[in-house]
Amino acid sequence: MKPTVLMFILLSLLLKTAAAQDADPKEIIRQMDQTMRGESSYAEMTMTIERPRYTREVSIRSWALGNTHSMILITAPARDEGTTFLKRDNEIWNYVPGVDRTIRMPPSMMAQSWMGSDFTNDDLVRETSVIDDYTHELLREETVDGRQAWVIRLVPDPDAAVVWGHVLMWICQTDFIQLRVENFDQRGELAQTILFDDIRTLGGRTLPGRLTVIPADRDQKTVLQYRELRFGIREGEDFFTQRNMQRLR
Repeated sequence: MKPTVLMFILLSLLLKTAAAQDADPKEIIRQMDQTMRGESSYAEMTMTIERPRYTREVSIRSWALGNTHSMILITAPARDEGTTFLKRDNEIWNYVPGVDRTIRMPPSMMAQSWMGSDFTNDDLVRETSVIDDYTHELLREETVDGRQAWVIRLVPDPDAAVVWGHVLMWICQTDFIQLRVENFDQRGELAQTILFDDIRTLGGRTLPGRLTVIPADRDQKTVLQYRELRFGIREGEDFFTQRNMQRLR
């Protein structure tokens, strides 16, 4: 290799490393959150729960207004149809049509399985904020499925109601979307991995169309597939009410 070529490669690597070091990890997380969440959105999804002895599908409609308001409606299977989850600020409610009852979900339930899947209640209603409830550290750069990504370590603040001991996120440098997440328990052991793929245009943005949650110690997974996604919905705060939970279909 000619000296000039070698010097060019070394200079490129140094510039790339310097750029990575100058990047603000919290700002990267903020841009990722804005890209994937937006100010408001509506989505239709299919969640497939895969277990060694069975596979179960759940159809979902969801509405979100920033990170303070969200509504999730189960439309199938028939036994769960009409089940609704509501988040307003720090309050989370669950409506069960079979008993016609609305209950408030305490913080202790955030770590529990959501609808028998590998998602937790916190994953779906996002009681915690990846921006405000963590400190962020840029560790390195890696390539994920051909996309250059920042690897950022998130450590929860001491007073944050966070399930995990720490989190690693792979954020695409081009589109600011999540490519991979690894959640670690309080002992520092890997608890689950979330893969983001089927990247395509959704709601006018380049986004992952599929999320796959894989527990570290079990032969199972949960796949969440987007069928439709729209940003900039008309529903305001008055849509996200306990009364409306019982009306949605």
